Amino acid sequence: MAAIIATAELRTSGLRATYRTAGDRGVLIEYGQQFPVDLGVNFFVHAAARHLNTHPVRGILEVVPGLRSLLVYYDPTVIEQAGVVAELEACHQDIPAPASLVLPSRRLRLPIAFDDSTSREAVNRYRISTRPEAPNVVDGNNIDYIVACNGLPDRESFYARILETEWWNAFTGFYPGLPSLLPLDPRSEVSAPKYNPARGWTPEGAVALGGPCLVIYPIESSGSYQIFGRTLPISALTRRPRAHRIDPILIYPCDRISFFRTGEAELIELRRQVFEGRYDYDIEPGEYAVAEHFTTAKDERVAAETERRRAARQAAHELVKIP
Repeated sequence: MAAIIATAELRTSGLRATYRTAGDRGVLIEYGQQFPVDLGVNFFVHAAARHLNTHPVRGILEVVPGLRSLLVYYDPTVIEQAGVVAELEACHQDIPAPASLVLPSRRLRLPIAFDDSTSREAVNRYRISTRPEAPNVVDGNNIDYIVACNGLPDRESFYARILETEWWNAFTGFYPGLPSLLPLDPRSEVSAPKYNPARGWTPEGAVALGGPCLVIYPIESSGSYQIFGRTLPISALTRRPRAHRIDPILIYPCDRISFFRTGEAELIELRRQVFEGRYDYDIEPGEYAVAEHFTTAKDERVAAETERRRAARQAAHELVKIP
């Protein structure tokens, strides 16, 4: 099988689609360009996934949305690869332009304790056991490195970026239930290089930054994102009342997350309530009109401030050491 099956320019969105072979039972569709990260592309990916789920095609078994890609698994005894591509092309024609999309999207509010002791413990273990001279470890934390990477004056400026916007779950992966979040307000964009090599231990509930994505670790695991705080558990691998009533995974693709600041002692108490089954997560069902994002991003003042911050971030990246 050829690595690249076909390419196409999508009429409604203007995106370029590249169809790739993904083994003998999968087709991977990549949309747009790799850089820069474009939320408009991600909105289209989720619209395509939703369309295929609501208009099932015989032989297509599963669709998995990524940041700018869609992985389609199929049964080759029922439908051939060429048939899958034809169905995908038909699907793309039915999806309107990104600015016209409305996607199912819940809103979740989560507490966050910045620079908590458990996050510091993970960083300190890495310093002792793996790389004592790592440039991203400054005074036992990753936060000061993130601040430097983004050309910010201080930690509070970084914390404000996290708290000021809603974060869009662009895709879930790497670990089951791990959300990769991007800011809906482009002025809140932040980025940082990842660890090299990775940490051996990351606490469950850690909130961290790698590249342009924020993640929340659903389980204790290794990890390479720069840790800056901790929140509540977002997975329930053992059944507990009230925490996750139906699904063991708390955060779905297309969910919007907002953080509110809390102290470490208060967070510990809220986590205790989760584990005891006494905590109700703040979840609001709903939809997201993608036009809201484009209206904000294209506002002249917002666009000017976004470009100023991107330029400052680029200049700062030139000065920091890469792990």
